[in-house]
Amino acid sequence: MTRLGESVARASTLLSADLSSDTTVEELLKETGARRCLDLTDLPAKEQAELIAARTVEVLPGVEKLAERIEERRSAGKGLHIKLGIDPTATDVHLGHAVPLIVLSRFQRLGHDVTLIIGDFTAKIGDPSGRTAERPPLTDEDIAHNLATYREQVRPFFDFEKVSFRQNSEWLAPYTFPELLSLLAQVPASQLLQREDFRNRLAAGSGLTMTELLYPVAQGLDSVALECDVELGGSDQLLNLQMGRKLMELRGQRPQLVVTMPLIEGTDGTGAKMSKSKGNYVGLSAPADDVFGKIMSVPDRLMEPYLKAWTEWTDEEIALVLGRIADRSLHPMDLKKILAGEVVAALYGLEAAGAARAGFVAQFSKKSFSDVESLPAVELGEHGAETVATVLTRVLEFTPSASAARRLAKQNALRLVVEGDEGQQTVVLAEADAIRPLGEVLADKLADTAGVAYLKAGRKLAELRGR
Repeated sequence: MTRLGESVARASTLLSADLSSDTTVEELLKETGARRCLDLTDLPAKEQAELIAARTVEVLPGVEKLAERIEERRSAGKGLHIKLGIDPTATDVHLGHAVPLIVLSRFQRLGHDVTLIIGDFTAKIGDPSGRTAERPPLTDEDIAHNLATYREQVRPFFDFEKVSFRQNSEWLAPYTFPELLSLLAQVPASQLLQREDFRNRLAAGSGLTMTELLYPVAQGLDSVALECDVELGGSDQLLNLQMGRKLMELRGQRPQLVVTMPLIEGTDGTGAKMSKSKGNYVGLSAPADDVFGKIMSVPDRLMEPYLKAWTEWTDEEIALVLGRIADRSLHPMDLKKILAGEVVAALYGLEAAGAARAGFVAQFSKKSFSDVESLPAVELGEHGAETVATVLTRVLEFTPSASAARRLAKQNALRLVVEGDEGQQTVVLAEADAIRPLGEVLADKLADTAGVAYLKAGRKLAELRGR
């Protein structure tokens, strides 16, 4: 039995046990978390390819071709050469950004070589994938700063000490105009214009620059320069990755295989991609309690894609726990606590995951909010004239923006709760209430209600004092 097989056998026993037990969960997280460092080189080529494919949207030209390439390289005493390009365009890194790095970590542990392409040249163009408008270019200083932040935040999921780093300015900056014209003469314009995002922008009357149009060619030249076996990228990058295959063929090279990754849906359950601008993200630098609580607030349907994206669980293990939810032998909340624990353990360690789990249970499993220790408070005398959204954003820092506060209300996740002699009473706030003064909303909604009032935003809670 392989090392992974032995781990799965141990974990399966735990997954069939009482998953509401803190002891069982701690043992499970210890077992599955250890896989992030597990040597997988003993897996046959077919199983290696299947393990990678299980976490991807597509493998082109096929999973069997990936297995053949692995076996061919292994016979020569080598591993595959894997490439991932990074355009360091922002300092804010979230769990969505970690997904391709987690798969790259698997490639590393399977015995393959990884090169990260730092798009210092292409970042000055701006990747148009999935954009509705032109992306602003970056300076060298922006790129260096963003890269340092990116590496530090993603480090828990990926061993940067075992990769090669290359900057694509090495081969793109010296590229001459005659060389570019000679290359473009062999690339059909229709191939560049078939991108759906380009067509949508042109149909809407938006601008499209030549630099954006040539971005796939620039990215494809990265593959030519490295002669890699596999390139990884998001599913929205498919046409860019295929351009790499095209240019490698034109240069007489063996075309790379393409592995596309899913775009992770945000925590709000609206179907939108995880992003800071939408406020539906889990930041990698957020405190452990915040990470745990944010994951606990997601819709139940997101547990399967999140387990696949952020953990080292196998498909069989995920099917096992989802089957237990279906037959009601496992409560969805218990599985969500395990998922949140997996992420916190990866970021901050097993002890922090246990503390975050205990803190969450203490705060949200008690019958009375008054029993919760260290609850943030809002003094109405000082902040009652401010809007609910302002209080949530600036005073409590519960939401990243006023628009995020309004989205919570739109999802029925913004509430007033009053605890009195008759127990708890809850009032759901409308989206319009989020932009009204807090004191006015309280007077309107709770005029005839006595007791201690609380403001609840998703899973976060604050006491309202001075009512």
